[in-house]
Formats: sequence, C-alpha cells, structure tokens
Amino acid sequence: MIKALFRCFGVRWKSYRHRFVPWVALNLQRNERTLRQVKDPSEDKLITDEEVLRSLHCLFACLLQNDLKNQTELLRLLPESTQTLYPAAQTEPRALSPCSVMLRTMGFSVERRTSSLRSAGTGVFLTGGRAPRGSVVAMYPGTIYQAGEPIFFQSIRNPFVFRCIDRILIDGNDKSISKIVYRSCSGRDRFGPLHLCDATWLTPHPLNPLAVGQYINNCSNERAANVCYQELDVPEEFPLELRQFLPNVNYRVDTRRLLRCVVLVSLRDINEGEELFSNYYTIVH
Repeated sequence: MIKALFRCFGVRWKSYRHRFVPWVALNLQRNERTLRQVKDPSEDKLITDEEVLRSLHCLFACLLQNDLKNQTELLRLLPESTQTLYPAAQTEPRALSPCSVMLRTMGFSVERRTSSLRSAGTGVFLTGGRAPRGSVVAMYPGTIYQAGEPIFFQSIRNPFVFRCIDRILIDGNDKSISKIVYRSCSGRDRFGPLHLCDATWLTPHPLNPLAVGQYINNCSNERAANVCYQELDVPEEFPLELRQFLPNVNYRVDTRRLLRCVVLVSLRDINEGEELFSNYYTIVH
C-alpha cells in the first residue's frame, strides 16, 4: 500500500516539478540541453506574428469551409463580402476530419498519443506529412488570466499552467475546476449566435486540431526540443467568423488587453512519426 502511494506521488511529482520554482532554481544548470536561451526578448520569436496569423487564418478558413453545412446560418448574419469568401459546394461532399483538413491545408497533422517517454503519459506526435522548420504545429489552449486575477484554486495539483513572459497565465487543464471555468467563460463570450472561442479542446475530438499544445512534453538531455513556444496577441481585425476556432478565452469579460495565444513553432524539419518536445524554460539574457 505504502509502495503504491509513493509510486503515485512519484508520477505526479515528475509531472508537476517543472512548475515548482525551488526545483527549477536547483536544476536549471544541471540540464543545459533542456533550456532555450535567447540574447534578447525580441529574438524569442522564431517567426513573425504575421506568419503565425497567416497560418491560423488559412487553417481556420479551411475548417469553416469543411463544416459549411453547420455554418450556413451563422454566415448569413455576416456581411455579404464575408459570405462570398466561403462559397457553397455544388454537391455536398462528406466532411473531412479536422486532422485530415490540417494535413491537406498545412502538409502535416498532429495528434495526442501515448508518449514515447516512460511515465510521461500523453504526448503529441506528428502523425502525417512533414512540418518544415518555422511551421505552427500546435496551440496552447486554455483560460487566460491577467496578472492578479484569481487562479489559486485552479492551480492546485495542476501541471498545465503556462506562464508568459509578461506574467499572463494560461490554464490548459482540461479537467476539474479548470474545465468548468473555461466552459463558463466560453459560454459567456458570444457575438449573438457566433462563438468567439472553441471549447472542443476539452473533449477527445477538438475541432481545431492544433489545440493540443498542453500535452507536448518537456525535452531531456536525450531528447532535444524540436518545437518552441511563441506568444501572440490576436489583433482586433482577426475575422469574426474564424474566432470560433481560437482555443483561448479571457477569464474576465472586461479585460481590455488583446486575447493572448501561445503557439508552438517547429525548430527544425519534423518528420511523420516523431514526438514533439518543447523547452519548458526560456532564459532571456
């Protein structure tokens, strides 16, 4: 009984330790290969925000077109100039899965599977195609908390809280109280019948196939990182009809800052079958 208890504690500790500040302070220098170091905050981004937005816009537009049967009523509420961007097909083809749409649009697809690392649980793999260096391969979903907003109870035993460089936090946990909070906020943020965010990442079958970034495991001395995190503020002019695929929502409705998103960008060419590994820590000199 005691042995099983210690085993359970060990599994949870391995998952949570990367967010435990004293552990980080003591272990950073011992694992140089697990660190990503940049000389200046301006060099933290591998590709430009414009390139990220183009990738998201392209994928989201194809996801909408693929689901046109369920989008028709919503599109009728938008200006005619917007409706013409998504022409109805002459025949009703069978809708593809989101991963198939991603593979056709971006040339690769990613999915959650059991990690190749022992005791790491779930990981994320490139399951189709090939992702060239500088590709947006995933997004980090979750509720966005500005500095000072209440996240204490959500953070207890939660290894999925991502800290941005400006102290904004993203809770990417798809279980427990975190799941309840996200569903509540996503139901609140609507523009008439139009959803302004995507809550399907909380399920095993997300409509946005990129929304799996919270399950990408940390690299090790044996497994070098092949993706890196990159922060992005979604501009106000981002198409209204495509916001339904954004897997993030602000905790407070009166937040005046732009919606924060975090994407993962490939550091090198990634081939089919490879697991994605990131650096949980970036040191800015």
